[in-house]
Amino acid sequence: MSKSCYLAIDTSNYTTSTAVYQEGKIIHSKKLLPVKEGQLGLRQSEAVFHHTVQLPQMIELLSKEVNLKELKAVGASFTPRSVDGSYMPCFNVGSGLARCISAILDIPLYRFSHQQGHIAAGIYSSEHFELFTERHLAFHISGGTTEALIVTPDDKEIISATLVGKTLDLNAGQLIDRVGIMLGLRFPCGKEIERLALCFSGNISQIKPTVKDCDCCLSGVQNICQKMYQSGVSKEEIAFYVLRYIEQTLLLMTKNIFRQYGKMPVLFSGGVMSNSIIRNSLTEKLGAYFAEPEFSTDNAGGIAVLTALKFGNFVK
Repeated sequence: MSKSCYLAIDTSNYTTSTAVYQEGKIIHSKKLLPVKEGQLGLRQSEAVFHHTVQLPQMIELLSKEVNLKELKAVGASFTPRSVDGSYMPCFNVGSGLARCISAILDIPLYRFSHQQGHIAAGIYSSEHFELFTERHLAFHISGGTTEALIVTPDDKEIISATLVGKTLDLNAGQLIDRVGIMLGLRFPCGKEIERLALCFSGNISQIKPTVKDCDCCLSGVQNICQKMYQSGVSKEEIAFYVLRYIEQTLLLMTKNIFRQYGKMPVLFSGGVMSNSIIRNSLTEKLGAYFAEPEFSTDNAGGIAVLTALKFGNFVK
């Protein structure tokens, strides 16, 4: 008996990712792009090169777990965000392969943004499927994005998002990586920052987030952490401080958005949101929903879900 499946491809500036959605389940095949020690990420030309090497490998691995001959549709991230002018060359690798697969197999091709994929991955992995049909506040917090969006259901786009808050300088993931590199950690630094922070059991000075209306500024935290490091503060305390600062910033942004737009369910996704310290605090204070760690970092799982929904064959 054949099992319909839906292929998704996402080639971000961090990860080569493929996924298949089949009968309510997601099968992943993904790999981080290689970054040399001490570097803060890759140039776009480097990311494109590594994707061209890794993407065939990910498809080959996926084909060992799923019968790709049963594909009914293919979807891909074509842009970082669903706005005019949003573009990064690295997404051409995945979207280009998706176009080829669609043409060769004569199956539908669906175009989504990387951000739509993160939101869908959060809804799927949190199992709050009602958010596909309910207005809600979605935060996308990563190395490339720090944004708050009001999401409304959309028959055509499935997920329609309006930007209501953002960073005015550094992204949260950039801040973590810059502090991590300063502390001698390897990029991407999120997991190691969390490991250090979980070893800290003391008290920190009061945090005063820089939030202007619904927007935030994070660049000043890097300077604070640098001064702490130079004055001999432990790596564990610095790691805890930067994570707590991000958590307090997101909390204040949420309160300001509620004040302006009314209360609504809150969903957090993106790589930074896999952090247990931030996650536990905001779950307690806001009753927020989170993408599971596997679906927080860059992945094609959300695009696979959107592809199945677009085709009209999504099973919870």
